[in-house]
Amino acid sequence: MMKRRQWLLGAASAPLLAAQAAPVAESGPSRGSGDLGVVVARARGALALVDTSHRSVLATIEGLGDLSHASVVFSRDGGTAYVFGRDGALTQVNLLERRIERRVMQAGNSIGGAISQDGTLVAAQNYTPGGIKVFDARTLELVADIPAEFAPGQRSRVVGLVDVPGNRFVFSLFDADAIWVADLSDRTRPQLTKIENVGRQPYDALVTPDGRHYIAGLFGEDGLALVDLWDEPWRARRILAGYGRGEQPLPVYKMPHLRGWAVAGRHAYLPAIGRHEVLVVDTQSWQEVDRIAVAGQPVFVMARPDGRQVWVNFAVPDYDRVQVIDTLTRRVQRTLEPGKAVLHMEFTPRGEAVWISSRDANRVSVIDTQRFTTLAQLEVDAPSGVFFTSRAARTGF
Repeated sequence: MMKRRQWLLGAASAPLLAAQAAPVAESGPSRGSGDLGVVVARARGALALVDTSHRSVLATIEGLGDLSHASVVFSRDGGTAYVFGRDGALTQVNLLERRIERRVMQAGNSIGGAISQDGTLVAAQNYTPGGIKVFDARTLELVADIPAEFAPGQRSRVVGLVDVPGNRFVFSLFDADAIWVADLSDRTRPQLTKIENVGRQPYDALVTPDGRHYIAGLFGEDGLALVDLWDEPWRARRILAGYGRGEQPLPVYKMPHLRGWAVAGRHAYLPAIGRHEVLVVDTQSWQEVDRIAVAGQPVFVMARPDGRQVWVNFAVPDYDRVQVIDTLTRRVQRTLEPGKAVLHMEFTPRGEAVWISSRDANRVSVIDTQRFTTLAQLEVDAPSGVFFTSRAARTGF
């Protein structure tokens, strides 16, 4: 079931309603931004600015607040990072000048965000109060406030926010069993479409690399909800009815992050909830075609850019290990132990190396993806998320 209605803006001032050009990079040090990235130093509320060519830490940028569940997106030119803090802060960081440009406390509890296709809008998804807020990417002034009110006086926590083509944002309402699409192609007249009864408790979501399929995991039932954004009117259909905790429910130590799904060729590799398996799914039929036994409960399942390998990390008690799956044989080809409490992995743009954060070891390891040798180890205080500016050119990242 789908409802469409125009969203009326009350929070934005008139000058902000005018269409604006994409941000222009200011003058700065004479270097590019294509080999830059950030590592979240969650214990000290800071970012480590890193250089992926020289495998080094260039600077530490302090003062970003609670980064216990932080995520980062980048401007189109790769010169600006937008950091979404758990405390509800949205921080604009100039990577070339190595400093904070702007910072707004936009919510009480926030777990991520997205940047629009044209790079002019940044959206934050919020638990408290439930909803999304959309900001001008240059000034961080509020453009739209969209509360996730699904019944009078009741707001849902928002999860699974992604950007899709057309300056649209798609997100899931955990407490309302719904998926909403906010169209800001005309920022003066945003349009909101509600897709209801998608399945119980969507807990995270992703969009396929082409921007076509939005897929939400369902915590309240086995299966997934899929919306084909190329096929209007939009509706959600259930896929992979056996996906989830399976025939015998097992304790879930950490929810898998669907944004870390691997799409390699025509197959997707999914972390099974609470199970020691990676599921292989045909992205044409959305049917399961295989299961791969792995060392523990997968959290992130990520594909090397060429699709030849899939790298997997795990929840406790197996979170000191990373396994590498060969996508031709669909078998684990290597098990690595880069350090205790592996939280995140990020491939360099062309995939010759992967950066792996080990929180309890206070380091980031750079691993050669062909030889599996350690190329460098960087000291970072309790590192978690690793984000490279190459994400700026990718839908859904």
